Amino acid sequence: MSLRVLTVLPPRELYAEGHAGAISLLVSRVALCDDRIIGRAVSGVPLPGGKFVPLKRGIWPLPQRLNYALSCVHAARHFRPDLIEVHNRPDLAMALSRVAPVRLLLHNDPRSMRGAKTAKERSRLAAKVLVCAVSQWVATCFAEGSDTSPRVEIQPNCVDLSVLPAERPRKKQVLFAGRVVADKGVDAFVSAWASLRHQYPDWTVVIMGADRFGPDSPETPFLTRLRPQAAQADVLMTGYRSHPDVLEAMTEAAVVVVPSRWPEPFGMTALEAMACGAAVIVSPFGALPDVVGDAALLAAPDASGALEAALGQLMDNPALRAELGLKGRERAALFSLEAARARLVALRQAAIAFSRGSVAP
Repeated sequence: MSLRVLTVLPPRELYAEGHAGAISLLVSRVALCDDRIIGRAVSGVPLPGGKFVPLKRGIWPLPQRLNYALSCVHAARHFRPDLIEVHNRPDLAMALSRVAPVRLLLHNDPRSMRGAKTAKERSRLAAKVLVCAVSQWVATCFAEGSDTSPRVEIQPNCVDLSVLPAERPRKKQVLFAGRVVADKGVDAFVSAWASLRHQYPDWTVVIMGADRFGPDSPETPFLTRLRPQAAQADVLMTGYRSHPDVLEAMTEAAVVVVPSRWPEPFGMTALEAMACGAAVIVSPFGALPDVVGDAALLAAPDASGALEAALGQLMDNPALRAELGLKGRERAALFSLEAARARLVALRQAAIAFSRGSVAP
């Protein structure tokens, strides 16, 4: 018997082709055909996973976040699900736990999230809903300061290997793909390339992305400062590109860099780049080292000469690039869609058992 599952997106996520962020893309990827997904109304074509139903806008004279929460409660009571899955909103998960069993999936460090900022709040949350995290790093953040070691299950992100572009000859190209913000270390990458470019005249460098997801991403002070630096270093900045375009670029680039200063809670870009067979360089922060294992080079973006050394090591050594490309594909296969869906089904059953005070399978 299939479960009636209601998936609740964060209010800023858009479940639409060409506008989807990382959470929406992952929800679409793993969703089962009968899952109902709710979130902000979108223009254009919704993502294909599950059945998307836009929330009706609340008419209550309340702050926007409370209107969103009340709209979710109303939708849940109308749908009457067996399980509610809430992404990245601890406060909303707690509110919806009064309606049905809830599974909370954390994609980021919860210590800055409303309803999970303190150890006491997190312990109270873990007593009411089944908490899941995309990495052990996120789970460790959740448990910080607790005397009781709250239960946190791991549900890693995944990649659909069946939709990746066909393998093709690699260009002598280094690619950054993702949000072009300081946290992602893009400026450190540009600076590193500026000091190397004259040694590698037959290589090109591309930055693919913008401040936000979607073609209407705004210009920001960071981008305004970065553009002349990139132009002087002969770095091409393409702006926002769709997810299929990013995967195509990863399949062609010899090297993909993920030089994040911010401790990545998972590192989806690194996983996709490995799946596409590129040689990958990542920073040693957050969950990135756990995701890549021994299939990538590590380089801290602000450590003097570290990023330059890693780039030079790969550009000088085609055999090493090929070795890391092969290891990366093998590593990415551990995060397959099939494994993710099996884990999803098991955790859904565990969440329902948890809400009943039973021992989960």
